[in-house]
Amino acid sequence: MTAAGGNGEVLFEFQRVGSYLKVVAIDAKTGVEVTVAGPATGSLELLKRTAINKLRFVQSKPGPGKPAPGR
Repeated sequence: MTAAGGNGEVLFEFQRVGSYLKVVAIDAKTGVEVTVAGPATGSLELLKRTAINKLRFVQSKPGPGKPAPGR
């Protein structure tokens, strides 16, 4: 499943593991990926939104070869 947002395309993978649902969100351009989990009976949209928010947060953090904000 894919979603196009203001920051590009995000690919999603959903995997049910027992009573919870594991969601992997991958930025199609950079390949950065994050994982979130929630109840399998919960809202898919909420899990997708949570995964996108986590992905954007991870991408905004400074890392190797990436300058800290304001520098």
